[in-house]
Amino acid sequence: MRTLFDRLWDAHVIRTRDDGAALLWVDRHYLHEGSHHAFARLAARGMGVAHPALTVGVADHYVPTRGPTTDPDIARMVATLEGNAAAHGFALFGRGDPRQGIVHVVGPEQGLTLPGMLVVCGDSHTSTHGALGAWGFGIGATEVAHVLATQTVWQRKPRRMRLTFHGTPAPGVGAKDMALHWIAALGADGARGHAVEYAGPAVRGLPVSGRLTLCNLSIEGGARCGMVAPDAALIDWLRGRPFAPQGAVFDRAAEGWAALASDPGAEFDAEHSFDMAGIAPVVTWGTSPEDAAPITASVPDPARATPERASRMAEALDYMGLRPGQRLTDVAVDQVFIGSCTNARIEDLRAAAAVLAGRRAVVPGMVSPGSTPVRRQAEAEGLDRIFVDAGLEWVGSGCSMCVGMNGDRVAPGMRCASSTNRNFRGRQGPGARTHLMSPAMVAAAAVTGHLSDVRPFLEGRG
Repeated sequence: MRTLFDRLWDAHVIRTRDDGAALLWVDRHYLHEGSHHAFARLAARGMGVAHPALTVGVADHYVPTRGPTTDPDIARMVATLEGNAAAHGFALFGRGDPRQGIVHVVGPEQGLTLPGMLVVCGDSHTSTHGALGAWGFGIGATEVAHVLATQTVWQRKPRRMRLTFHGTPAPGVGAKDMALHWIAALGADGARGHAVEYAGPAVRGLPVSGRLTLCNLSIEGGARCGMVAPDAALIDWLRGRPFAPQGAVFDRAAEGWAALASDPGAEFDAEHSFDMAGIAPVVTWGTSPEDAAPITASVPDPARATPERASRMAEALDYMGLRPGQRLTDVAVDQVFIGSCTNARIEDLRAAAAVLAGRRAVVPGMVSPGSTPVRRQAEAEGLDRIFVDAGLEWVGSGCSMCVGMNGDRVAPGMRCASSTNRNFRGRQGPGARTHLMSPAMVAAAAVTGHLSDVRPFLEGRG
C-alpha cells in the first residue's frame, strides 16, 4: 500500500546512494530574479542549462507594482533574468508579458504544473504546487545551479504525515484559517521532516484556489511539502489551461492522475485530524505563523506557557506591541494588504470584494493581484472598482508587500493586516508588525480599522 507521496517519490528516483540520499528527476524548474547566483556558478564552470524546455523564469520578487523601478539594483536583477533567459533559451514570464505574475500563481494557472510532477524553485513556498497532486519544494542557490546543469536534485525521503479535516467550515472560514489552525495546534516545527498530505471532506470541499493556499502554508508548519490528491474538481480546473495537454491526450493523462491517490490502507508516519465545524476565522498575534488564535480570543499570556515557550512569546508580544489578555478585536491596524502567492487569486479577490462592496476603508491599503491574468479578470468583473471605491490602492502583480523587496513596505512600528504567509520580524519592512489572516478578514479590518470577525460583514451577502 502506497501513499500519494510514495508514488511520486518512486516515479522520480534515478539512483540511491549508500547514505540514503536519492538523485531525483525534476519535471519543472521555476526561476525568479534571485537565480542570478546559480547562473554565475554555471558561467564559472562553462556550463549551460541542460533542459531549457523544462525551465521557466518568472519575474516576481523584485518587480515593482507601480510602474518602472527607480532602483538600479532591482533593475539590474530583473534585466539579468531576462538576459539569462535569452542566452539559455528558456521561457520567461517577465516585464510586459501578459502572463506575468507570482511564480506560484503563474505555474498552476498556466498549466505548467501538472499532477505527478516533481517541481522545484528557489523559493520555499514551492509547496504551493502540491495542491495539483504534484510534489513541489524549495531549493537553495547551489541546488538551483545543480538542477539547471543536470535537471536533477539530491534529496532524502521525508516521512509522511496526513492531516485530515472533517466538518463543514462556517461562512467566512476557509483555507487560510484551516492552515493557521493546524500550524497553531502542532507548532511551527510540527510537521518538520514530513511530506504532508491534506485529506478529508473539508479539504475536498475547497476550490483549487483554497487547496493552493493550504499547500502554500505547509512550509510554515515545518513540512517539506504539502499535497492534495487529484480529483474530478482538479481535473476540471486543469482542462484547457494553456500548457496542459489538450483533447484526448488530456483525457488519457487524467486517468493516470486519478490513480495517484493514496491507497485506502496506506500507512503514514504521523496523522492528525481537525474538525472545522465551529472554528472561527483565525489571525496571528505574534512573530510566527504558529502564534495564531481565533479572532474571538484574546492575546495569550506567556505566564501560562512552558518556560521555553514563554520567553519567545514575551519577546513576540513586545515586538508586536500587544499585552496579554487584550482582545484581538481591540487591536488597531494602520494599513492592510491583500496579495502574495498565498492569497491573490481571483477567488481571494472576490472574497475580499464581497466584504468591501459599498463600504469604505478607514485605513490605507493595497491590493496586488497574483498575476496579470488575475488582474484582467478582476477588472472585467469590476472588482478593481470595488477596491478603489473603498479607498484601497489597486496595483500591479508581484510579490509586493509580502517580502518588501520592491519598495512596497510597511513602515517601522506600523501594524498591517495582511493576507501573506510570514509574520516574522521585519518581513514586510524593518520594524513592521504583521498580522496574517484571510483576504476577507483583511477586508473586514480595512473597514473597521482593527482586527475584526468577518462573519457579520458577510450576512446578507452571497
